[in-house]
Amino acid sequence: MITLTEENYIKAIYHLGIHGKNMVNTNAIAESLETKASSVTDMVKKLADKKYLNYKKYQGVILTEKGNYVAINIIRKHRLWELFLVEKLNFTWDEVHEVAEQLEHIKSEKLVNELDAFLNFPTHDPHGDPIPDKNGKFNKIEKIALSKAINGNTYTCVGVQDTSSDFLKYLDKNNIGLGTTIEVLHKEPFDNSVKIKLNTTELVVSQNVAKNLYLKIV
Repeated sequence: MITLTEENYIKAIYHLGIHGKNMVNTNAIAESLETKASSVTDMVKKLADKKYLNYKKYQGVILTEKGNYVAINIIRKHRLWELFLVEKLNFTWDEVHEVAEQLEHIKSEKLVNELDAFLNFPTHDPHGDPIPDKNGKFNKIEKIALSKAINGNTYTCVGVQDTSSDFLKYLDKNNIGLGTTIEVLHKEPFDNSVKIKLNTTELVVSQNVAKNLYLKIV
């Protein structure tokens, strides 16, 4: 039986390794999980013994096929629970992450499949991130960051990179959410801020906001 801590390590390695494809050093894992490097070394050796990852001393770790399966399953549960909390229990998109962090460790495969069906097999969570299906396949969409958008073009907001409560509250305050139409008016070379238009409202957003807001062209 895999433990909650082991699942958290596997999920962190999956994200740090760009969807489990790249080698991840143990210092990056320690920083991500806010723990000691020695503790990380002990855990990755344990996970290597269980065939969830391959570990090379002084190089780092990479998930095995078995490890990737676990990571994708955790992500699927997390994103389904986030959507359930928003759609059915009236949570806001800035409230769901911490609750879903707890719910993602529920082991019942039947519960997750029934939740998926209850939500009508959704493809994206409340932050615009793709939800893998029961076979681990993601329904990806083409998207770019606002910081890469072209002056004069009109886009639709399809997701966020930063899912922190503070960032999501900032977007809510400025009436920016999934599906919002955004026209790019001007990109300022001096500080990389971006002037945008939302319906009839014009707004200047910082470089940090622009790089964390995902769009697709209308």
